Amino acid sequence: MAKVEHAEGHRRVVETPTEARQGEPGPSVLALLTISTIAAGFVLAIIWFIFFRT
Repeated sequence: MAKVEHAEGHRRVVETPTEARQGEPGPSVLALLTISTIAAGFVLAIIWFIFFRT
């Protein structure tokens, strides 16, 4: 858990290096990856239909 220190009248959060590197992957990250993968599939399908369909 991060500690809060008071130094020279200012509050600052002190975290360990591991805590500072941790991200917060939540539903928004999953949605972004899903939507971008589907969009890439659509783009590849469109390119295939335009250029490579015989």
